[in-house]
Amino acid sequence: MNNLTKISLLIIFSTGISEAKDLRNVSEPKYPAVCSVLPAGAAVSTDAIQKALNACPQGQAVKLQKSAGGAVFLSGPLSLPSGRSLWVDGGVTLKAVNSAAAFDKVKNSCGVLDKSGKGCEAFITVSNARNSGIYGKGIIDGQGGVTLQDKKMTWWQLAAQAKEKSMKQNAPRLIQIDNSTDFTLYDITLTNSPNFHVVFNKSNGLTVWNTTINTPRDARNTDGIDPISSKNVTIAHSNISTGDDNVAIKAYSDKGSSQNISVIHNTFGFGHGMSIGSETNGIYDVLVDDLTLSGTDNGLRIKSDKSNAGEVDGVTYKNVTMTNVKRPIVIDTVYENKAGSKKADWKNISYQDITSKGAGVVNLNGQNAVRKIVVKMSNVKLDSATKYTLNNAEIVK
Repeated sequence: MNNLTKISLLIIFSTGISEAKDLRNVSEPKYPAVCSVLPAGAAVSTDAIQKALNACPQGQAVKLQKSAGGAVFLSGPLSLPSGRSLWVDGGVTLKAVNSAAAFDKVKNSCGVLDKSGKGCEAFITVSNARNSGIYGKGIIDGQGGVTLQDKKMTWWQLAAQAKEKSMKQNAPRLIQIDNSTDFTLYDITLTNSPNFHVVFNKSNGLTVWNTTINTPRDARNTDGIDPISSKNVTIAHSNISTGDDNVAIKAYSDKGSSQNISVIHNTFGFGHGMSIGSETNGIYDVLVDDLTLSGTDNGLRIKSDKSNAGEVDGVTYKNVTMTNVKRPIVIDTVYENKAGSKKADWKNISYQDITSKGAGVVNLNGQNAVRKIVVKMSNVKLDSATKYTLNNAEIVK
């Protein structure tokens, strides 16, 4: 690498950091020290993995490694203690056991339909932790498409039934992070989650770097990464294809706002796009920069309704390239026809250097907004066949 190239890369990197909304100084993560190595074997490994995690010193990781006995670890629900990390080595797959009962919060609460959908433990739970993470070039597989031994259907078939019957499925999320600080996902591949892949809830400091999420497009409710009522989030250099929102930033009225979020240098395949909402009860200072979307249902979307609308202030999309995206730009204040009295107050939304190839639809629907929604577009080049629908919304240069 010559000096000119080094200087150019330094300028690019510095610009990205200086414009990032995450208030932390985020850089590529480093692997932690290893406290113990577990070899793969045929038996279910839940107890062995959990015991090793609990015994691991602060700041270190339990490493799952191939052995002569194989490369698969089969496990039920795991809890990641504060300050400890899990390292899934290259060539290793950590699989969730294909049993609904294994994830019951109470007896017979998981793998059924009801009105709440809260009856399952996550595959990996992180609660009230600081400086924990999941690392490694291996795979974490939720086995969402594998027939459950005790239900004679898959998690995704259960989700399809829930839609048909207007109910909610009780299915485990892959990684659930609550009330935690500075969590890291690095190099890992996540696949086939029964439900959402990564939920970062009421927490501060999430770094997702060089992470791959790959789950079929018809797997219902399999969001990629959902920061919920959280702050200081960076999702970078990652590739996400899934059956629902690739990324969905949310804020619930009873949990607090989401703010200071950077989604930079990423690629999205199939999925429902780069979303904000549908819970938008205070979302502030979001940057989406250097994003490539291909074959995604939606591109850049803000969505809510009368039950969950609120304030969104300060969203910047820049350097976004879309190909064959059905709805490149969506602002929808009536995403679902739910009852309520909340109105959308969405402002300071800008699109810079955006291109889209392939016929699509731009829908700006401010029907349920407190005032006309005004968005700024600069150097936005959409396919000539793109159709526009505006309702109580305006585009300015």
